[in-house]
Amino acid sequence: MHILLIHQAFASLKEGGGTRHIELSQFLVQRGHRVTIITSPVSYLTGKSRLQKNRWIEKEQFLPGIEIIRAYTYPALHRSFFHRLINFFSFMISSFLAGLNISGVDLVWGTTPPIFQSVTAWLLARLKGRPFLLEIRDLWPKFAVDLGVIKNPLLIRASLWLEKFLYHRADQLIVNSPGYVDHVRERGGKNVSLIPNGVDPAMFDPAETGQTFRQELGLEDRFIILYAGAHGLANNLDMVLEAADELRDEPRICFMMVGDGKEKAHLVETAQQMDLPNIVFLPAMPKEKMAQVMGAADACLASLQPIESFKTTYPNKVFDYMAAGRPVLLAIDGVIRQVVDAAAAGVFVQPGSPSALAQAVRQLYADPAAAKQMGLSGRQYVEKHFDRASLADQLAQLLELMRKKV
Repeated sequence: MHILLIHQAFASLKEGGGTRHIELSQFLVQRGHRVTIITSPVSYLTGKSRLQKNRWIEKEQFLPGIEIIRAYTYPALHRSFFHRLINFFSFMISSFLAGLNISGVDLVWGTTPPIFQSVTAWLLARLKGRPFLLEIRDLWPKFAVDLGVIKNPLLIRASLWLEKFLYHRADQLIVNSPGYVDHVRERGGKNVSLIPNGVDPAMFDPAETGQTFRQELGLEDRFIILYAGAHGLANNLDMVLEAADELRDEPRICFMMVGDGKEKAHLVETAQQMDLPNIVFLPAMPKEKMAQVMGAADACLASLQPIESFKTTYPNKVFDYMAAGRPVLLAIDGVIRQVVDAAAAGVFVQPGSPSALAQAVRQLYADPAAAKQMGLSGRQYVEKHFDRASLADQLAQLLELMRKKV
C-alpha cells in the first residue's frame, strides 16, 4: 500500500522535534508498505529553512520505502500570528500542488495541527478517490482559543467550522490521547481510534550516564533537571526560571533547557536579567542524540500552562523520559498524570507553581535512590504499555482495513 502523509511539522531522527511519524513510517515500511511524506522545508521548531537549494519543491529518497517531498512554505513562522497564518496557508497550497503529481496513492493521511494541511489531505483524497485518514495530535482550535492565541470571534467561528467539517468528512480518525476521544466525537467525528503517543525503548538506555555530554558542558558534578522540547507559550517555562531562582541555595542543582521555539529568546534574556547561575540553554538536538542528553539528566521535566483543556494531552516527551529511565517531574494534570502515577514514574507538580516545582526538585535531589527507582519503574511501564512497535502494528492493521473497504 502506498500511503501519502501531509505533515508540515514532520521531523526526522536527525532533527529536533517530535519523531512519531518517521518512526511509525519505518514500521509501516517493514510491513511492506510505501510512504511518501509532503512536508515543509521550514523547521517548525526553529523557523529556519532546511532546503539544500532554493527550489519550490525538493525530493529526497530518505530511506528505502520512504520519500520526503519538501514543498515551498513562507518562512516567517515565528514572527507573529498573522505571519504564522501565511506560513500555514502557503504550505496548504504548495503541498496540494505537490500531491497532485504523486501517483499510485492508496490512502491519504492528514494530521493536525496545523489544521489547514488537513484540508490539503482531504482534497487530495477526494480527487484521487482514496480513503482519508485524519489524525488529531492536539485539539486545535480549542487549545489556541484557551491560550488566547486566537481572540477574533470571526476567526474562532471559522476555525470551529473547519474543525467540524474535517472531522465529519474523515473516513477514519485517530487520536494520540484518550483525552481527545470525546471531543472529536462530539464534533462529528466517526470511526475514532486511539493510537497513543509512545516510544521505541530501544532508542534509550537507562544505564546511559551522558558523562561525555556532561563534561562538554562542565556539569560533571551537578544534579541536572532536563527540559527537552518546544519553548513555546503553551509550555509555561517562565515557571522554570522562577523555580531556579528559589533553588539558588542548592548550588549543585542545575536546569538544562534543550530545544527551541518562539519563547526561547525571551527565556534566555530573562534568565540573564535574573542572573541565574543554575540554568543552561542548549539548542534543539536531533532525536538520535537524545539518549545521551537524557542520560546526562538526573530527572526530566514536562510542563504546560495550567489550562483545563491541557488535561487531555499525552506529551511525547514524557514517554521518552520514561524510556530513558529518568524520573519525571510532571507539571501537567489529567490523563498523562494517570500514566505517570500508574507507573510510579515521577512526582506530580502543580501546574504553574514555581514553588511546587522547586520543592519537587529538592525531594528528588534528597533521595537519589527513590528517584532512580521511579525512573526504572517508568521504563518498565512504557515497555509494556507504550511500545512504538506495538502501536505501529495497531496503526498498520487500521490502515490495511481502510484500504480493503475501498
